[in-house]
Amino acid sequence: MTASARRLGATASLGLALALTASAASAAPAPAEPIPVPVPQVEGPLPGEAPGDPGSDRIEDTYPFFATDADLDAHGYVEEEFLVSGTANRYSDGAVASEHPYLTRVLVRRPAQERDSNATALVEWQNVTAGNDLDALWVPSADHIMRSGYTWVGVSAQNVGVSQLTEWSPARYGDLDVTDGGAVAGDQLSYDVFAQAAQALRVPGGGPLAGGLEYEQVLAIGASQSAGRMTAYYEQVLPYTEPVFDGYGFMVGPAPEGDRPEPVFQVLSETDVVGTVPREDTDTFRLWEVAGTGHSGWEGRAARAGVEERDLGGQTEFDCTLPPFSRAPLGQTLSASYDHLRAWTARGTLPPSAEPIERSASGEVLRADDGHALGGIRLSQVEVPTALNTGENSGAAPESAFCRLFGSHEPYSEAELSERYPNRGSYLSEVVRAEKENVRSGYVTREDSRKNWQEAREAGIGG
Repeated sequence: MTASARRLGATASLGLALALTASAASAAPAPAEPIPVPVPQVEGPLPGEAPGDPGSDRIEDTYPFFATDADLDAHGYVEEEFLVSGTANRYSDGAVASEHPYLTRVLVRRPAQERDSNATALVEWQNVTAGNDLDALWVPSADHIMRSGYTWVGVSAQNVGVSQLTEWSPARYGDLDVTDGGAVAGDQLSYDVFAQAAQALRVPGGGPLAGGLEYEQVLAIGASQSAGRMTAYYEQVLPYTEPVFDGYGFMVGPAPEGDRPEPVFQVLSETDVVGTVPREDTDTFRLWEVAGTGHSGWEGRAARAGVEERDLGGQTEFDCTLPPFSRAPLGQTLSASYDHLRAWTARGTLPPSAEPIERSASGEVLRADDGHALGGIRLSQVEVPTALNTGENSGAAPESAFCRLFGSHEPYSEAELSERYPNRGSYLSEVVRAEKENVRSGYVTREDSRKNWQEAREAGIGG
C-alpha cells in the first residue's frame, strides 16, 4: 500500500473518526477514591536525527517520524524522542476492567535551557485521521510555541498511528504496541496512555521526558479527531481517575460539556460550525469561532510540505470543487488561545469572549454579499480581504473525501482589488485598524499581528 493510499484509507472521514469515540466508556457513579495515574517508564532520548534512513537496521541511522524541519536552533530548542511504557486500563462503567501493557513513543520539543522555559507543557494528542501521526497543532503555531517558551509534547496514543510507525521504521518502532498484542480494540488504552505521558512530566525535579524542566501547568491539546478522543476522556474517563492536566484546548473539533473544574477552551474554524448551535461561555468554558478559516487550511499544508516529502514521499493532491485551502490563518487564534489557557489555569484570568459566526436556524453559515461569513472572530485577512476565504468546499472523487475540511481560497482580480482599495494607503489603514482591534481583543498576539502588517506592506495592494 502506498503512503498516499494509507493516509486516505485509514479513516474515511472525520465524522467516522469521531464516531469511534462514542463507546469509549460508559457513565457510572464516580468511585469514592479516584484511580491513580502511574508514572510510566521512560527510555531515551533515542539516537538518530533527520535526515536518516528509516529502513536501516541500526536505530542510530534512523530518526523520529515527522521530526520537525522548523529552525529549532534559532529558538534555543531541542527535539527528543522517547519510548514510554506501562500498563493501561480499559474502563467499563467507570471501573477498571483490566490492565494491559503498552509501549509507545513520545516526541518532545522543548527549550534547551531552563531559563528559556515558561514552565508550561502543551501535550498534544497526535491526530491519526490521515493514517499516520500528525502534529496538527505544533505546525501552525511552532514559531509562537518556541518564542514563548512552551514545551510541546506529542503523544502517539492510537493504534492507527502506532501501526504506521512500526511499518515506517521497524528498527526504531517495531516493538511499539497499544493493543496488548491485538487483545484490545477500539483504542481503549489510549486514554491512559495519554494521561500517563503527562504524568511523566510531573516528576519532581523534572524527569527524563521533561529534560529536567519542571512545569507549573500541563495543558492537553487536540485537534479534530483528537479533540473527539479528548472529549471522551474528559467526560467518560476523567471523572473516575486522578486529574493530571490543568486545562484543555479542544481545537477544530468537539469539546466536553461535563461540569468539571478544569478549564476548557474550544476554537472552531468556519468549517466546523456548520449545523451547530454556539454554546454559551461560562467560568470554565470558552468558545471562539473564526470566520473564513478552514478546518485544515493552508498554514498546515504549506508548513508540512518538506516533512511529508521526506517521510511520506510527498503530499496528496486533491481535486476539489473550489480552489482548496483557506489562507485565513487559523493558527494565529490557536496561538493566542494557548496563552489565554495558560493564564486561566495559572491565575484564574478568564479569556476574552468572542461573537459567534452567524448562521441560520438550520445551521447554515450566513454570508455577506461578497461571500464572507458574517460574525465570528475576523482576522485582517477576512476583514480586509484580498481573496475570498471560506470554510466551505467539496469534492467528488474518492481521493477528495477530505476536500470539505480544507475550506477555499479564491484570489480577487486586479479590477476587484482596485475597486476595494483605490490606493495603497486605503488598504494599509484598514489592515492597521483590523490588526489593532484583534490584538486589543486578545484574538491575535502582537508578534503575529506584526507579521500580518509586514505581509500587507509587501503585498503591493493599491499600487
